[in-house]
Amino acid sequence: MKLNLRVWRQRNSGAEGAMITYEVDGVSPDMSFLEMLDTLNEDLILRGEDPVAFDHDCREGICGACSLVIDGDAHGPERTTTCQLHMRSFHDGDTIDVEPWRASAFPVVKDLVVDRTAFDRIIQAGGYVTAPTGSAPEAHATAVPKADADLAFEHAECIGCGACVAACPNGSAMLFTSAKINHLNVLPQGAPERETRVLDMVAQMDAEGFGGCTLTGECATACPKGIPLPSIAAMNKEWLRARRKVR
Repeated sequence: MKLNLRVWRQRNSGAEGAMITYEVDGVSPDMSFLEMLDTLNEDLILRGEDPVAFDHDCREGICGACSLVIDGDAHGPERTTTCQLHMRSFHDGDTIDVEPWRASAFPVVKDLVVDRTAFDRIIQAGGYVTAPTGSAPEAHATAVPKADADLAFEHAECIGCGACVAACPNGSAMLFTSAKINHLNVLPQGAPERETRVLDMVAQMDAEGFGGCTLTGECATACPKGIPLPSIAAMNKEWLRARRKVR
């Protein structure tokens, strides 16, 4: 396959960026999208040019590091992470636009790399469970109802990639924040911090400058792990409950 790539290039956070066109030849349909970018970078290095900077780590759809907007879609045309998107989803001769996440709370570091430490600060604000000191508790000392365990696991699947923010027309982090809150709040082990968790994490989300939720659903559609949109409504109920209790 031969492809024309229009890639966002930006030297640093303070520089002006622009879309630059590259031609990539010899692309196998079995390559992942990141392997295709590796091929581009090998050619750029051989030509003495600066390779395209992009985030990646596990390349197994687990870590959430890969973060690209491909032809206007977070992670591309398939419901998966960029690293698990294969070039068979495209056609020979295609022109593909590759951009970073577009959100004011995710400033561009270089090229396709953005700073997502705002997510870390939201988790630090309340995404923890009290761990009492002393001997290890009995493994099954605290029974967890299966329905609660299943719901917690569903929300724990969030890998913090930021696709929900990139897809949202308002740049909202509500789906990410709700996933992290609901994951712990439905478990008995998370009960001690239940009220403070939701208030602190939502307050931190607002402080980071994310936009307000419009409930239009782009976030859930873009989520590679399929976190459901009702998670946000459940989190809002937790937030109202916590406010009433604190007051």
